[in-house]
Amino acid sequence: MSPSLELSPRDVRALVAYNRAVFERYARAVRRLRGRAAMRKRGIGHESLFGTLVHILNVQEVWLAYIVRGRSSDAELEALFADARRHPKDWKGFSAYAARVWHEVEKTVRDLDRAALARRVSVFWMPGRYTVRDAILQTTMEEAHHLGEMIGALWQDDIEPPDMTWIDVNRALARRR
Repeated sequence: MSPSLELSPRDVRALVAYNRAVFERYARAVRRLRGRAAMRKRGIGHESLFGTLVHILNVQEVWLAYIVRGRSSDAELEALFADARRHPKDWKGFSAYAARVWHEVEKTVRDLDRAALARRVSVFWMPGRYTVRDAILQTTMEEAHHLGEMIGALWQDDIEPPDMTWIDVNRALARRR
């Protein structure tokens, strides 16, 4: 595996806060779409905008609430993958799932230190050796890629997507604090 970026625990918490803020911007924008536009199959990776948002939550949850915490046995992951709450069909279920996932993600990163970031983790579907730091980067990059799909889909409908720039999102986060 190539060398990982050197992220401090503070950097990780900043990335997670950014990931959540951007995710919430997109969830609000998609929720406001008219009719069934959020659920319409669009030929993107997880078909609909709603499905893509759910997938982003699935990734955050499995990596940061399970794998990073050492909850990655076959039995634990099978139970997680079978949990119907991970596959909401409406906005009410989505909201409950999102709140649960982000609560668990924040719990995971709240007390991370440098040693924890360097700790090795593994999961059956990804061969190789990687660390908690790599898992943080995996979730961040995967979210960004899926948001890119959503941006393209929104522009195809002549809908301006929410801003996702690091600077503007962090400026808004700082104002909230």
